[in-house]
Amino acid sequence: MSKRAAVVVGVGAQAGLGAALARRFAREGLNTYVAGRTAERLVAIAAEIGQTGGVAYPVVTDVTNGSDVAQLFALVSKDGATPELVVYNVGSNAMVPLLEMKPEFFESIWRQNALGGFLVGCEAVRAMAPHGRGTLIFTGATASLRARPPFTAFASAKAALRAVAQGLAREFGPQGIHIAHVVIDGVIAGDYARNRFPDFVEAKGEAGLIEPDAIADTYWALHVQAPIAWTHELDLRPFKEPF
Repeated sequence: MSKRAAVVVGVGAQAGLGAALARRFAREGLNTYVAGRTAERLVAIAAEIGQTGGVAYPVVTDVTNGSDVAQLFALVSKDGATPELVVYNVGSNAMVPLLEMKPEFFESIWRQNALGGFLVGCEAVRAMAPHGRGTLIFTGATASLRARPPFTAFASAKAALRAVAQGLAREFGPQGIHIAHVVIDGVIAGDYARNRFPDFVEAKGEAGLIEPDAIADTYWALHVQAPIAWTHELDLRPFKEPF
């Protein structure tokens, strides 16, 4: 019997969403593969999970490289594991006014968000389809639904990722694979926001940010939903966040 496994793609800071997802899934007894660009961070998170009784493996992965993504899932299979839960949590972003934006920048944002999501989604489905079950979740953003300057590149890439999720869901949902897209409509309480936008974070005040552990709980709830009542898309925000 194969081992139960989860794959979290887009793991960085220990106080980030990717790490929170990995901890949550490992706590549920899944062998968790943490994939990202920085080996040092991945090793630290895997070690932390191991110290609390979970099982996690760090895998350095460039999501824009098809060979890297294929090797990630080949490693899971080689370990005798079947991914029952895969999360694509990559979300590169930067503020650049449209007329100052170079084509190379626009393409790089698209590659990290949309192309990477496509590559991971395809490999996840290939691994899950023979078993007729599995969950694939994509992390979206407010920008998945609307574009505002100076985030036009990010919005176009996130909107494309949302379309990838919808296409996968319509094609492979009937085969037993639950594919969901989660719109994070707010600021995640992690190192990224605190380091880059400290004044903005402070202005949000108490309970103004979304806690990564709370998001992770929601992702797990999506995974254990009954097939007769699947959610494809939902949005998450702090109760104080206007929308």
